[in-house]
Amino acid sequence: MTTVDKIRNGLIDKILSIRNKEFLEALDKLISSSSSDSDIVELTDEQKAMLQMSEGDIENGRLISQEKMDKRNLEWLNAI
Repeated sequence: MTTVDKIRNGLIDKILSIRNKEFLEALDKLISSSSSDSDIVELTDEQKAMLQMSEGDIENGRLISQEKMDKRNLEWLNAI
């Protein structure tokens, strides 16, 4: 069984034990509102600026490979 299946089954077990109607209604509303794949996410001005800066880094070749980033992170963690 995959991790997703385990999580889903665990949630189902917990939901089946809930008797509070208001809680279940709130949970239903939460699940219904978050299950839509077509939701449009509005970005803040700061998020848009960060994306523009990232695009500039890509265009100007200011990149680092995942391997190098992992190595840097390990070095930093070991220095702590």
